[in-house]
Amino acid sequence: METKTNRPIRPAAQRRREGEHMKETMTQNERLDLLVEVFKADSVRYRELPTPEDNEGKRRLLRSLMNVRMPRKMDEAVLSVQDDYLRERIRESGVVTLSEIPELRDGLSIWQGDITRLAVDAIVNAANSQMLGCFVPMHTCIDNCIHTFAGVQLRAECDRQMNALRLRYGRDYEQPTAVPMLTDGYNLPAKKIVHIVGPIVEDGLTPALERELADCYRNTLDLCAENDLKSVAFCSISTGVFRFPKERAAEIAVETVSRWLEEHRGEIDRVIFTVFSDRNKAIYEALLS
Repeated sequence: METKTNRPIRPAAQRRREGEHMKETMTQNERLDLLVEVFKADSVRYRELPTPEDNEGKRRLLRSLMNVRMPRKMDEAVLSVQDDYLRERIRESGVVTLSEIPELRDGLSIWQGDITRLAVDAIVNAANSQMLGCFVPMHTCIDNCIHTFAGVQLRAECDRQMNALRLRYGRDYEQPTAVPMLTDGYNLPAKKIVHIVGPIVEDGLTPALERELADCYRNTLDLCAENDLKSVAFCSISTGVFRFPKERAAEIAVETVSRWLEEHRGEIDRVIFTVFSDRNKAIYEALLS
């Protein structure tokens, strides 16, 4: 029987080296173009969607495709390109190190900006009870932002952890309020992410909801200490779509964290309250002045 070709088969190691070389020589625009087409092809519903001509349109489309993608396996070579693309996006935005954030008092800091830029041991994500991130394309919530720039591996890890919990507690299991989950940070500058479900304010604030919010901060710090995570950046838990009043939430956050640090001296070096708006920054500054 004749063979179809006499061309020698290259060893696997050589093919891997060639693939790595191709990946290393790709520009950021080439990564974006490739990822848009791969993520479109990966989606049954959106594979025929026209690709915008401009880079900003392509970035928005890629993020949207990542947002709606269910957790499932993706080719390792594609993930490698995704990782390079996301890390470059964050580098362009500017990574912020702990030394660049002033300590105001007793290990406490305020930082205004995008939490995905912080190179700390752990950042805190305000999650929902499904713990899979926000599926709304281009939504501005912190859950969406963290999952986008960590990469699709984050949703896959959250799904694995939730599936393990469902095997233990039943198929209808959802993550309870104030019970933290720890994951890798993947492409973020932060080493780890703590995902926690905050209390939802529906018919007005109650003492029970205030206790639950305090538990969010306390339990997160306990988990970080158990895992030797020395610097933690909190978002303003529950103050977005969960409707917890910002002023009272900040009071609870500062009071709870301050007491925890006093009771656990040396276990965590720095806690950062990350805010986005000028109003929220002013609230924390008044509390820490």
